[in-house]
Amino acid sequence: MNDGPQPPGGEGGQHSQFYLLRERRFWPLFATQFLGAFNDNAYKNALLVLLTFGAASWMGVGQEVKVLSNLAAGLFILPFFLFSATAGQLADKFDKALLARWVKALEIFIILLVALGFWLRSLPVLLAALCLLGLQSTLFGPLKYAILPQHLRPNELVGGNALVEAGTFVAILLGTLTGGLLAGLDDGGVIWIVAICFIVALGGFLVSWHIPTAPAPAPELKISLNPLAETLRCIGLARRERSVFQSILAASWFWAYGALLLTQLPIYTETVLGGNEALVTVLLAVFSIGIGSGSLICEKLTRRRGKAVEPGLVPIGALGMTIFGLDLALGAPGNASGTLQPLADMLHRGSTWRVFFDLLMLGGFGGIYCVPLYALIQQRAQAEYRARIIAANNILNALFMVGIFVGAAAFLGKGFSIPALFLCAAVLHGIITIYIFSVVPEFIIRAMVWLGWRRE
Repeated sequence: MNDGPQPPGGEGGQHSQFYLLRERRFWPLFATQFLGAFNDNAYKNALLVLLTFGAASWMGVGQEVKVLSNLAAGLFILPFFLFSATAGQLADKFDKALLARWVKALEIFIILLVALGFWLRSLPVLLAALCLLGLQSTLFGPLKYAILPQHLRPNELVGGNALVEAGTFVAILLGTLTGGLLAGLDDGGVIWIVAICFIVALGGFLVSWHIPTAPAPAPELKISLNPLAETLRCIGLARRERSVFQSILAASWFWAYGALLLTQLPIYTETVLGGNEALVTVLLAVFSIGIGSGSLICEKLTRRRGKAVEPGLVPIGALGMTIFGLDLALGAPGNASGTLQPLADMLHRGSTWRVFFDLLMLGGFGGIYCVPLYALIQQRAQAEYRARIIAANNILNALFMVGIFVGAAAFLGKGFSIPALFLCAAVLHGIITIYIFSVVPEFIIRAMVWLGWRRE
């Protein structure tokens, strides 16, 4: 979509990506995505907190609480395996703006199902609603990323992706905190959970009507109802372009690495740092702020060499993630013992501020690492099956996350510590990225050009 007013500074000129938030071709999609990510995480975390702390008295659940918590997390991820390929087909076959409205209408229905589950105090209904929210996210994922190249100019892709990534992490943080706080209230908290989630879902549906039309690139496509065959077909489409497929692998590893850190932070805070829940909240906020800031910086760093997409930023981001991932692991204080310390006392420790800095920088370089990857995937994927390639990315994201969770459980089950797990993940990050850069030397070559070590 190359018509419309030019951005401040002209085509390729000096401008900030924030002007896109005033453009109808971007802000409705951004707001719809933000509200959806908030709702997913608000309900998911609220349910996990209820299962962990209130299930025995509230729903009659006893010793199987830990099993149910893991089941709930798995049910949310399950649709990404089963239906991502179908979601990619739908986004290639139908107008993405129209599809977005149908997906947001589904979200309203799901929240009504949540209300029914809380009213009946039915755990199966609540778990089914969580699985359906995962399905709703699965359907929205491919159209969200595939629509950006239709509405944005090539030199706006990095800025648009940066805003989407930053907004998503802010929404995840706010949703997670909101869900946890509301679930910690008495029975009145359940009413607030339903009310807020319904208002947010309704807002997302209304905003989605402002998304400009995005014509289907492959309206003649026949939808395959075989998820396994279509999953393999989507991955096959992604493998046609080596740089696209390796970018997908790199992005999938980023999400797995980030998910590992976020999942282990509460245990790390309690057993290693000796802090309480307040410190966990601050650590999550610092990491999210880091990713958001790094994502937003990408647009300015890309303009340094006048490129629409700069693959050279990916090795720089990877190097920073490795360095600060190693420091987070090696700089951990000794195992905490005794009573957990309040946040005010923890802020007087130098080791706490070192962890803050490591997480901030790890997140920041993570943003620099992942935003160019998504922009490159969008730019180089063929338009007629771009959404299915994004679907392949979502499938591999989920696969990588499940794999790293299984690996972490086995690693910790052998008696290793959380810092040792972080050390292993940082080293693995370095190995994986070195492999990817060896397969696609363009990343390293562009990094040398961007740093001025090699001529254009």
